[in-house]
Amino acid sequence: MLYSAFIFGLISSFHCIGMCGPIAMMLPVDRNNEAKKITQIITYHIGKLSAYGILGLIFGLLGRSFYLAGMQQQLSIIVGILMILVAVIPEKVFAKYNFSKPVYRLITKVKSSLGQQFKNKSYKSLFTIGLLNGFLPCGMVYVALFGAIAMQNITLGIGYMLLFGLGTIPMMVAVVYASGLISFSFRGTIQKAIPLVAVIIGMLFIIRGLGLDIPYLSPSNMSLFVQPEANCH
Repeated sequence: MLYSAFIFGLISSFHCIGMCGPIAMMLPVDRNNEAKKITQIITYHIGKLSAYGILGLIFGLLGRSFYLAGMQQQLSIIVGILMILVAVIPEKVFAKYNFSKPVYRLITKVKSSLGQQFKNKSYKSLFTIGLLNGFLPCGMVYVALFGAIAMQNITLGIGYMLLFGLGTIPMMVAVVYASGLISFSFRGTIQKAIPLVAVIIGMLFIIRGLGLDIPYLSPSNMSLFVQPEANCH
């Protein structure tokens, strides 16, 4: 299921254009030195991937606890349903409820720190911008985190989020270099495809959790994501 993370990251990056695109275009990079500009952009994305890796660690650990509790199949189904719900329910419905209220102060501090980093062109600042950006609330990241939980393994949870992050990079780099070449109509077409991709991935998790004895897609055994330990003789 790891491959789904990269595909979803690639598709959802068109959503990122609206959310993170302005940040990418405002990065304090050296506009006169192309080689340095490239390394600065890479540094920014390393920071963002680091944030996704940390989130993958946390949610992979959470998923691992469900695995140890023997809830791997149920969790896979629940995660799939949640992915589909997030994809089909309009964002304006979620906007009516302040889900981030419990951590509002923390988010405010992150945004404040993010703004301060734009005043400095150092690599440390670019890394920090990417790191803080990765922790900002985002519906697409939430969907990816559901997948990280369903991996039910810390290493796979980290890998899932890193692959998701890698999938977003090509489009975000394109925004920095050629934002004007991406037409609004093309963006709109891809935006419409994002919920469909999320629904398909959610259905894959549901099918996997059902244990239909379909090789690779829906194993019948309970070890859906973590290889069983070898028997000792």
